[in-house]
Amino acid sequence: MRTVSEIKTLVDCGLGKIPCDLVLKNVRLVNVCSKEIYETDIYIKGKRVVSIEPNAGLEADEEIDCGGMYALPGFIDGHMHYSSSMINPEAMAQVIVPQGTTTLCVDFMEISNVTGGRVIEVMLENAHELPYRIAIEVPTRVPTAPGLETTGGVIGVGETRKLLALGEAVALGEVAPARILQRTDSDIQKLCDAVNMGKPINGHAVGLNFQELSTYASAGISDDHEPVEWEEALNRLRLGMFVMVREGSGARNLKMFVKNAMKKGYSFENTCFCTDDKHITDINREGHINHNVNLAIELGLDPMTAISMATINAAKYFRVDQNYGSITPGRFADIILCDSIEKVQPQVVYFEGRKVFEKGVLPVEVIEREYPEWIKDTIHFKNPITAESFKVEAPEGMDAVSVNIAELVDDQIINVAKTAVLPVKDGLVMRDPEKDIMKFACCERYGKNGNVNAAFIKNFKLQRGALAYSMSHNHQNISVIGANDGDMALAVNEVARIRGGLVTVIEGEVIASMSLRIGGLISHEMRADVIEEQLLIMNESAAKTGCTLSAPFMTLSFIAHPAIPELAPTDMGIVDVGTQEFIPLIVGQ
Repeated sequence: MRTVSEIKTLVDCGLGKIPCDLVLKNVRLVNVCSKEIYETDIYIKGKRVVSIEPNAGLEADEEIDCGGMYALPGFIDGHMHYSSSMINPEAMAQVIVPQGTTTLCVDFMEISNVTGGRVIEVMLENAHELPYRIAIEVPTRVPTAPGLETTGGVIGVGETRKLLALGEAVALGEVAPARILQRTDSDIQKLCDAVNMGKPINGHAVGLNFQELSTYASAGISDDHEPVEWEEALNRLRLGMFVMVREGSGARNLKMFVKNAMKKGYSFENTCFCTDDKHITDINREGHINHNVNLAIELGLDPMTAISMATINAAKYFRVDQNYGSITPGRFADIILCDSIEKVQPQVVYFEGRKVFEKGVLPVEVIEREYPEWIKDTIHFKNPITAESFKVEAPEGMDAVSVNIAELVDDQIINVAKTAVLPVKDGLVMRDPEKDIMKFACCERYGKNGNVNAAFIKNFKLQRGALAYSMSHNHQNISVIGANDGDMALAVNEVARIRGGLVTVIEGEVIASMSLRIGGLISHEMRADVIEEQLLIMNESAAKTGCTLSAPFMTLSFIAHPAIPELAPTDMGIVDVGTQEFIPLIVGQ
């Protein structure tokens, strides 16, 4: 919040009555408001910019000659989840700040489904020490699909209203379409509260036809990050929705959008960038929001437009442009200094007037903290998990059955509903490795009902062993896929033993595991390089199962998502995402 004393201080600095703290001399300012690039100086007092006037004649306690480097506003990620990156807010700084990201717009829905809304306060407890800001997109889908999944936490209307009132809250988090189209009172009340409090509303408009999308937008949903085809993106723009162009680990949609929008001459004004779900390994390998900017420029988009998408466009959409999104007087001094805007590689990063990174000179500080014990004890089985837990019985007398399966789509998080004929042996439905059809199961992990629901998945490309993960959007039950039931059981039990995380098993042996103790979703390790090394080992171990997916564990985490088309095998059964109803595993039963 702004204060009278702060504003008076800025006024006195601007009028030359008192010195500024810092002046960055000889910069080429990328002014995303006027769409100009020009040589000037940037004067800073405390956390905010005082002046961008060249030769302003103001005094400053410290002067830095930037040698003609470009000065860009700090980048904004319009929508992301810590849980998908497996990294805590403290360690995240070491990964994103060197890439120029100074604001994360975070939806905490995954971990809130484990513990409820109280976890948000815990995650923000240390925010004032971080070299970037956390802007909250208040979770709405806690749970996502009541009656179709088991969750550990609930955030109701009253708690949602309180969270929206937080100073860090910039939006209502992504809203499940079915809950709105079915006119669910509690969800619609959350929309009303957000609109009445001046907050935009994140969409999750997967699989909607135009009529459904239009109806969804009419309820107040104002953005979406889910388009995977150009027509989907165009429909959102035509309906007045803001499009967040996503480039993450499991879903890569930027090329589709930028190529088509440029070719057809559409405006990028109502667009920004987001990562949604991106692993630390991918961030370090290719970049964060700067990767989105650079990739867009490689595709032919002019640098000013790409940089605006990463800064002022997002800030205006979230109605925070009076505080950040541009390097202009009164805004926070979130500044990237770099040698080129054709390929943005930050040399120096300032956050709220403080230098937080300088390449080869000042690494991002490692911030230590201890998370409470209750957040690290979240996996409890009501019944023992054994190989028997995963058996699928066939109707008596059958030697083959037709089953409903989910066929994964390469480089996307969606799947396609299909049927397949699977063999029956000793009365049990078997996998079909030759057709790349493996057994998947979702195991309830809150100790509430002991549900274990087995299904079949095509195109995961696993040939042997099993992979298990205690992240399963958004209910966060344990997902496991495997070539045999014994390895699946061992993998699930190992996940529980390490208090949540990722596990790879081959032929009865745990060959790799990675503990994610914070809610079973996020690493408690404070060094980002350690987390990255652990994840690299896990991806290498997954490859030993024969799996060739680029992000196997992230793909695994989306299979049981009851709001991602077309089928979702949750712990309660197979959900038809379109109808939000259960369908049988065996066709005709």
